[in-house]
Amino acid sequence: MKTVAIVDYGMGNLRSVAKAVEHVAPDHTVLVTADPGVLSSVDRIIVPGQGAMPDCMRELKQRGLAEAVARAAAEKPFLGICIGLQMLFEHSEEGDVAGLGIFPGQVRRFPDAAMYDTAGVRLKVPHMGWNEVRQAEAHPLWGGITDSARFYFVHSYYVEPAAPDVIAGSTHYGIPFTSAVARANIFAVQFHPEKSAAAGLKLLENFMHWHP
Repeated sequence: MKTVAIVDYGMGNLRSVAKAVEHVAPDHTVLVTADPGVLSSVDRIIVPGQGAMPDCMRELKQRGLAEAVARAAAEKPFLGICIGLQMLFEHSEEGDVAGLGIFPGQVRRFPDAAMYDTAGVRLKVPHMGWNEVRQAEAHPLWGGITDSARFYFVHSYYVEPAAPDVIAGSTHYGIPFTSAVARANIFAVQFHPEKSAAAGLKLLENFMHWHP
């Protein structure tokens, strides 16, 4: 049977991600694991996460997972969720920490001066709740999902890719920001598909049947 690993580095709602994946891909064995060796043996990888980037990077390194995750991102279908997106970049303003450096670019905090909607009403940070994702280009993981579909977000920081060609989706919250990136076997999103109803489940289903 085909296998997918959900990487457990002590952060994130692993159970809800696992349950959502089991629902959309009953033909896969879903493993929630902190074992670097398991990551080398499975067919595909999901890295979810919630919380702060410094904690994320510290836990990855202390558990011996940083190199295994980077290697998996080079070799297998890879889905990053929330912090699992941010960790792919070179550096984060949150805690002034280095990420894995798989994508060139930075992780920025929403700028306080820009946090107003079109009516001039102050926007709260963290950005929390449903928002539209505009698809930058056709991609197998967007299959069956309408452009500008709404997904669920919880974050105070966003990625700023150095290479615009990796941007797969964007969202507006005070400013336009990148909410999905894609390159080769990697797809990563700022929102939480496991909390995003039908559109989120469809994205997870697409990932589980994606052969980049």
